[in-house]
Amino acid sequence: MRRKKVHVLFFLAIGMVLVLSACGGGSENIAIGPAASETNNVAKLILQAYGLEDGDYKAYQEGFGDAADGVQDGNIDVSIGILGLPAASIESLQASAGDVKMLGLSDKAIEHIEKNSGYRRLTIPKETYDFLTEDIETVTAYAILMGSTDTIDEELGYEIAKSMIENASENTHAQAQQMTLENALRGAEGLLIHPGAKRYYEEQGLTVENEVAELTADATKRKKEFILGTGSQGGTYYPLGGEMANLWNKYIDGMHVTNTETGASVENLSTIRDGHMDLGMSVHVPALQALNGEAEFEGHEVKNAAFIGHIYPEVIQIVTREKTKIKSLGDLK
Repeated sequence: MRRKKVHVLFFLAIGMVLVLSACGGGSENIAIGPAASETNNVAKLILQAYGLEDGDYKAYQEGFGDAADGVQDGNIDVSIGILGLPAASIESLQASAGDVKMLGLSDKAIEHIEKNSGYRRLTIPKETYDFLTEDIETVTAYAILMGSTDTIDEELGYEIAKSMIENASENTHAQAQQMTLENALRGAEGLLIHPGAKRYYEEQGLTVENEVAELTADATKRKKEFILGTGSQGGTYYPLGGEMANLWNKYIDGMHVTNTETGASVENLSTIRDGHMDLGMSVHVPALQALNGEAEFEGHEVKNAAFIGHIYPEVIQIVTREKTKIKSLGDLK
């Protein structure tokens, strides 16, 4: 009789496991971006807006390119990325998988995100991707270029900012069209601005109200080799940054820039601070945090990085596949 009870309890336990599995049970695999990246930070904030904390899901700290491969293979259920519109990596995923679904954010989630970060509501029009059947509500920030005040002297900062605007038409990446004079100061609010960039923008008729960064960089001691921190190869930063670097190398005499793959914003800002990088692409939100010593930069503020220019709007895009049956992040709770 006792053995029979044990068997019954065993099968009841197995049944509970199966039920929990079918209902989610915290077993979803979610790609939240590389460790120490802005994607990682904002992904956690987004999930918190839906009541999801560490342990409620299995986190994959992958760049969007690797995460997209995981979504295609079925090893990742949901991937959260900060990307331009449209994102080539999402278009490629749809071409391969054929059933990509983009998840929007609820009004309540957007309110939570806006209250706790510098991200703001954005509507992705359904015409952006062939597979969308309706507009998608999400949030956005700005991708910007930050430069080291220790190695980017005033004249060099001027030339870099000038090239970003005046040679953007030669950059074949889709997001390069966002590098215009009209957009040049987007994401600069609250940041120190590089004096060379300020001079260029004011010559073009823009009003620059930012505090100007103090430079230790000396044009007479300018080095020839510079490093640009971008992001993962599957994202937007790496290919776009590569083309930006090529144009600087073409138009700025005596300057050679090598773009390098990184964990993006937080890593780039930290590496500039530590003197191992000259230029870095970043979302404007962590750039503000870096200057003020907040969030990831608490006790380790970055005082030697200055705004050089706006690159493109950074849009949170969350994808899954129709086969997962996930209709919203709320389904993961």
